[in-house]
Amino acid sequence: MLRRTWFRWLLGSLLAVVLSVGAAVGWVAYQNSYDLREQRVAITGGAQPLDGVLARPEHGDGPFGLVVFVHGDGPADATRDSAYRPIWESLARAGYASLSWNKPGVGGAPGNWLDQSMDDRAAEAAAAIAWARSQPGIDPGRIGLWGISQAGWVLPKVADRVPDVRFVIAVSPAVNWLQQGRYNLLAELAHEHAPQSRIDAELARRERVNEQLRRGATYEQARAAVGADLQDLTPERWRFIGRNFTADATADLAALKVPVLLVLGGKDRNVDAADTEAGYRRILTAPGQLTVVKHEDANHNLVRPEVEDDEVEGLLTVLAAPRSIYVDGYLDELRRYADSFTPTGGRR
Repeated sequence: MLRRTWFRWLLGSLLAVVLSVGAAVGWVAYQNSYDLREQRVAITGGAQPLDGVLARPEHGDGPFGLVVFVHGDGPADATRDSAYRPIWESLARAGYASLSWNKPGVGGAPGNWLDQSMDDRAAEAAAAIAWARSQPGIDPGRIGLWGISQAGWVLPKVADRVPDVRFVIAVSPAVNWLQQGRYNLLAELAHEHAPQSRIDAELARRERVNEQLRRGATYEQARAAVGADLQDLTPERWRFIGRNFTADATADLAALKVPVLLVLGGKDRNVDAADTEAGYRRILTAPGQLTVVKHEDANHNLVRPEVEDDEVEGLLTVLAAPRSIYVDGYLDELRRYADSFTPTGGRR
């Protein structure tokens, strides 16, 4: 009798575990499904084909507006490891499709993103817009741009090359490449509570490296001249920096004629949010052209600090509640801003 009772208890416990695991798996699957219709697409017309994703709203035939996504730095795939999907869903609720693509060389795509200048990246995005205009269900008169970080040197170039772009959403952009790099270095050292001696040494090392860039040194020449100062820079990364370290968005921003939503994080260690805001306000002075939103508790990616700083909480949030990785209000702000460009008479 005791053995039978124990067996029933064990069976019940196992069943409870199975049901709990099943419920958890179901919850994760539910949270990671989005009100979108995603289509893998081959974007043609540029320097090379692009392996992309066109994410339309789940219901309706359109025509939908379109937001074209421009990545920040690094080897990004079309969904940015799924981090874009909550944003796409929010924009879909405003009647917009979203278009993004693997950077060249990422996920089997042809090319190498490290071979690109900011002008190359702008030409790539302009070609993607031209391709998208011919796609069924896309409203060619209602196209906007979304970009983050390094995209700040790309977005205004695209808006200038494609005159009928309706709006730009710039998230955590910088204005000047070298100033951004210096700020990032100092912010990281401050975060580590580095002593002044280390700060002075790192700034001196940075200046030695920048001098090699200004000289136009090859990787081999720079390695011979400054050796360990290059740290873990690869030859490809050195060439990429050499193509782009003089980037400054001032002139391109001055040419912008479209509305801009500037979104900043108050705890951004990559970009000096105060400097960026001051620069955008100084340059974009047309009435109503610039809207600035600053989330004081947000980091560079507009992610909640606890998600980024705590690996366990970050992983659990990404798995179980991916929409909540972003700071409160961010997704709704994007939706409202895009919705403000809906034609009079209602969503199309």
